[in-house]
Amino acid sequence: MKSIRRPLTGACAVSAIAAVFASAASAETITIATVNNGDMIRMQGLTQSFTEANPDIELEWVTLEENVLRQRVTTDIATKGGQYDVMTIGTYEAPIWAAQGWLVALDDMGEDYDVDDLLPAIRGGLTYEDKLYAAPFYGESSMVMYRKDLMEEAGLEMPDAPTWEFIAQAAEAMTDEEKEIYGICLRGKAGWGENMAFLSAMANSMGARWFDMDWNPQFNTEEWKTTLTTYLDLMNSYGPPGASSNGFNENLALFQSGKCGMWIDATVAASFVTNPNDSTVADQVGFALAPDAGLGKRGNWLWAWNLAIPAGSEKEESAKKFIAWATSKEYTALVAENEGWANVPPGTRKSLYENQDYIDAAPFAEMTLQSIEAADPTNPAVDEVPYTGVQFVAIPEFQGIGTAVGQQFAAALAGQVTAEQALQNAQALTEREMKKGGYIK
Repeated sequence: MKSIRRPLTGACAVSAIAAVFASAASAETITIATVNNGDMIRMQGLTQSFTEANPDIELEWVTLEENVLRQRVTTDIATKGGQYDVMTIGTYEAPIWAAQGWLVALDDMGEDYDVDDLLPAIRGGLTYEDKLYAAPFYGESSMVMYRKDLMEEAGLEMPDAPTWEFIAQAAEAMTDEEKEIYGICLRGKAGWGENMAFLSAMANSMGARWFDMDWNPQFNTEEWKTTLTTYLDLMNSYGPPGASSNGFNENLALFQSGKCGMWIDATVAASFVTNPNDSTVADQVGFALAPDAGLGKRGNWLWAWNLAIPAGSEKEESAKKFIAWATSKEYTALVAENEGWANVPPGTRKSLYENQDYIDAAPFAEMTLQSIEAADPTNPAVDEVPYTGVQFVAIPEFQGIGTAVGQQFAAALAGQVTAEQALQNAQALTEREMKKGGYIK
């Protein structure tokens, strides 16, 4: 039976049209700058849930590649451009921008938000003077991913919490160059977020620091010498050829194709290496904490992609509503309902790791949580430091310094300079930049 729809006439038509125009006029558009990764793209596809509950708010998306995003939002917030109402920023930017007064404090996200459910390590990295300035969308640490079959063939058993000494022993035992199997794959590509993410976290576990309490660079110490020589020994003896060009993506491809015995990298890689559609070794992958040297700190880094509001935004209330929705427990449940539990944003909330449905869907869940909890951004090193950040230093100058030091260490890996020369060069260039920045005289 067909339904009969009659056109609205007279006063009814006028009032209906008026209501539409009133709704359009009252709707506030917030512009969201975000990164073009899978989780963020998925969020855009699920926003109908938000807009239906908030018909007075419309969303406009600016989706950018990571490096472009970082450049655009940094320029906009530093110049008070006002292009964006919500920005996707990293753990690196959050405390720096909060200290500059560039971000709105997120201390009133509503009763249902449950800020105490945020993992302490992640929350700590986004907090300045006891206030949260960015809300985490997903978080990660680093961990050891390894081939269980190769470990067994070598007659070894991976501990849940290995030492660097054991990693070296296992790397040697698993290396079979004739079969193009390399005992260990690590980042070698230069960059503050590439090789220096790994090496800074490794350095923490070895007792090294970027700076002492007076901001003097520390590359002339024995601890940094131990860190760099251990790394170079591992890679030169048991790593793949051409490693100075390898970052996350290159090592992921090597591991998935069965060419790495071990890979120490981001916990988000776990879902890729255990996916049988992409990984030839999916059913043979085990997980362990990033190594330590017996000094009380492990080589776990800490990162999150977060949503924040630039100070001076005229749409602060609407922006907060959106951020509260996108980083809530309810959003996690929405993703699970539509995409399955294995695809929910990881690494931000305690409650996720108490959820049996998630634990059953993600064999790496427990080790991811332990890895995140092993990192402490407020006290990252064995000795006291004047900065926050685990695999980075939360000062504006670090992007430039970190990349320049990374180039020196990549050159050492490529055999262009010795470890000693690389450390001397790193010390000199870092001292120069810290003097320029007024940290030291």
